[in-house]
Amino acid sequence: MSRRGGRAIRVLNVAEKPSVAKAVAEILSRSGGGMQSRVGRSRYNRIFEFEYAIGAQACHMLVTSVTGHLMELEFDDRFRKWHSCDPVDLYHAPVRKVVPQDKLDIKMTLEEEARKCQWLVLWLDCDREGENIAFEVIEVCKAVNDRLDIWRAHFSALIDREIHHSVQNLARPNKLFSDAVDARQEIDLRIGASFTRFQTMLLRDSFVLDFAGDDRNLVISYGPCQFPTLGFIVERYWEIQSHEAEEFWTINCSHISDEGTANFNWMRGRLFDYTSAVIIYEMCVEEPTATVSNVKHQEKLKHPPYPLSTLELQKRASRYFRMSSEHTMKIAEELYQAGFISYPRTETDGFSVNTDLHAIARDQVGHPIWGSYAQKLLDPEARLWRNPSNGGHDDKAHPPIHPTKFSTGETSWSQDHNRLYELVVRHFLACVSQPAVGAETTIEVDIAGEQFSAYGRVVLAKNYLDVYRFESWGGNIVPTYTIGQQFIPTSLTLDSGVTRPPPLLSEADLLSCMDKAGIGTDATMHDHIKKLLDRCYVTKDSNTRFSPTSLGEALVMGYDEMGYQLWKPYLRAMMECDMKAVSIGTKRKSEVLQSCLHQMKTCFVDTRLNKVKLLEAMELFFERSARGAANAGEVVRPCNLCNESNLVLKRKPNGGFMVGCLRYPHCRNAVWLPGSITEATVTNHVCPNCAPGPVYKVQFKFRRLEIPPNYDVDHLGCVGGCDAILRELIEICGTGSRSRTGTTARSQQGTEPMSSANRSNSRQASCLHCGQTGHSPNHCPSQVSNHHTAQPTQSRGSRASSGQVLCDSCGATCTLRTANTESNRGRKFYSCQSQECHFFIWADSMENGGTRGRSGSRRSSNRSSSRRGGRAQSERGARTNGLTFVSATGEPVSGSCFVCGDPTHFANACPNRGR
Repeated sequence: MSRRGGRAIRVLNVAEKPSVAKAVAEILSRSGGGMQSRVGRSRYNRIFEFEYAIGAQACHMLVTSVTGHLMELEFDDRFRKWHSCDPVDLYHAPVRKVVPQDKLDIKMTLEEEARKCQWLVLWLDCDREGENIAFEVIEVCKAVNDRLDIWRAHFSALIDREIHHSVQNLARPNKLFSDAVDARQEIDLRIGASFTRFQTMLLRDSFVLDFAGDDRNLVISYGPCQFPTLGFIVERYWEIQSHEAEEFWTINCSHISDEGTANFNWMRGRLFDYTSAVIIYEMCVEEPTATVSNVKHQEKLKHPPYPLSTLELQKRASRYFRMSSEHTMKIAEELYQAGFISYPRTETDGFSVNTDLHAIARDQVGHPIWGSYAQKLLDPEARLWRNPSNGGHDDKAHPPIHPTKFSTGETSWSQDHNRLYELVVRHFLACVSQPAVGAETTIEVDIAGEQFSAYGRVVLAKNYLDVYRFESWGGNIVPTYTIGQQFIPTSLTLDSGVTRPPPLLSEADLLSCMDKAGIGTDATMHDHIKKLLDRCYVTKDSNTRFSPTSLGEALVMGYDEMGYQLWKPYLRAMMECDMKAVSIGTKRKSEVLQSCLHQMKTCFVDTRLNKVKLLEAMELFFERSARGAANAGEVVRPCNLCNESNLVLKRKPNGGFMVGCLRYPHCRNAVWLPGSITEATVTNHVCPNCAPGPVYKVQFKFRRLEIPPNYDVDHLGCVGGCDAILRELIEICGTGSRSRTGTTARSQQGTEPMSSANRSNSRQASCLHCGQTGHSPNHCPSQVSNHHTAQPTQSRGSRASSGQVLCDSCGATCTLRTANTESNRGRKFYSCQSQECHFFIWADSMENGGTRGRSGSRRSSNRSSSRRGGRAQSERGARTNGLTFVSATGEPVSGSCFVCGDPTHFANACPNRGR
């Protein structure tokens, strides 16, 4: 680092937290006559000023702080609202880093101070996350002063020697570390947002989630680390649930002598076959003499723990004190900021050769409890000191966690502060101590050819166990035996037992699973566990053991049924390896982003196509919600009106189906579907004709009694405008539900095109009757004239010379069909083959002056009023002898227009009304 002498330069120092800024300023200002303090734009982030020399360079130091990350990664405004886009679009939607509203004051402080400074020194935490925050500060400061000379201070404890050493040995920021965090943030944002929106919109309104209170605000979140963590808990729970207890048998032997009791274990362990166990046991009973075949004496060592890493701190605090990992990190952070322990987020479990370990131990000599042990440890004659072992992990940023300041307990400390400080101190003293020494004895005996062994231990030197009260190394003394010695066992029994399942995962177990699989980092593991508890995916009992909730189990089960490994750790472990590769420069950030997001986008698309598995799994645990049908939506196509969102298939409050834009009410684009639909599901089939695409076809199921007999009940249709059958059924059945009454509303719907977007669409559908454009089929002039002239008629059916029945409207040959209604089931009738005509006549009436009918409007409803308990005003048909037949079903209903007498419509839809 270059130095400049002469006139003092202004140096802006930025720490990660206000408390760290204050501690750094206090330490550096002691040798320069004190410091001054003033308020910046943010009253929580003060500015400290003092004089200091970095090498030979005189400096006017200004120390201030941020509060963690200065910026947030977010989507552009167009994609931020949940219904603004298809979740799959989030994999390529633009993202940006912005300073949130609550941190604008901090940004303004940095800008104002950076304009007047020549150097910028960053005092952020020395890990990847801290490096990323550093570059956020750099971006803000360089935007107003691009001539800043930028430096990085590396420190691990807020103590004098560390801080002075750091400022005198400044380095440059590491862009690769920051890039790794940027890549992880973007991957987590895109994956988390897409799956969270998908899960929440699919499940929240579809099921009654009674545990959530107001479940309308419930977020069913997904996280790339959160879900594999949930998977560990569910997998252990399933293992316990599927365990089938199996009975086993074992032979136990004991011998009591003047020196004590020896308990011998059967070296076969146990047998699951009762007959075999009984046979062997009887052999032993018949020849019970035990002969000592081997006696082994050996020295055993119990080694002290490795230096303390973050993960071990969390595991041991959970095991010894039953403290949650999240609470452990909170307390550790407070101890660090107060200067009592080193930086608590580290993967390193081995001290460097340059660390003065004796000085750290010397600081603890005055403690009233473990001070005497520290004094003995430093005494060369005691030979208790031992340089600590190396656990093999080094994050190249921070040393293992160790005490940095002596304390017998501060008045502001809680019981947990005292416990955690004690753990850190005792752990350090233990790791620089000699291992415990014990003498172990193993005796092996032979009874009728079966081998048994007894085991005993005597502790010769406790060493580190004297200070590390959290561990013990108990033993038992066995009598003295010699090889060849014989004795008769005091007891020889055949005992039975049953296998037991493994226990639920404890917090220490879960942290071990996450560490082994590479899920999360030492600084984030506790956050993932807390998120599972906050989202009601898991519960934790008083023994810190986890069980999945019904929601957590259902989510994992649904993804498992799909055959995906989204709840397994493999995908995330690969991502973490990629992040590490970015941080060391073997992979580029863009390369990792492209490969990870492509892989997860493929998983997302497949997951959405197989969402029925997720719904089926949820149905095993929760009841269906009444509002689910109305709010749930499946994407059908991009919206061709607003071009900003998607059209989705929805249920209307009246039970019918429609396709509407997700941006409603800002965009009111809608596709009205026939009211006779009972089921509708979006498929994977893409229409080759409609654009903009893709336009996914919908599998429809119609009510048989509400559609003409020449239409299939099942229909794979397209709502993009190319499907003639859907257009016809809308004209025949309308778009209202079975329970709706009144033709006016239906007529208003029927006068609009199938989609409101088609008003501006040049590919407008032509009239079904005359083939012209510019009017809807029910306003066709040719059909309106029919309304004027149509009269209820009775006539005999006309037959061709060949005996075939001919249509009265078009003269085409009619087809013989069979009715399928309750009142006319099995009855034969003739109907025109042309879909443009609605002529029909009963076959048995051809001989009796039969009734033939013709619907004057294709919008006639084909429902029977008798099935609803009364006459529906929207039902029309052809009349004979006071009865009206619904053209599609043949069911008789009464009624006709009282204005003109036409049976094909009612008065409220009569074209002659008001004339």
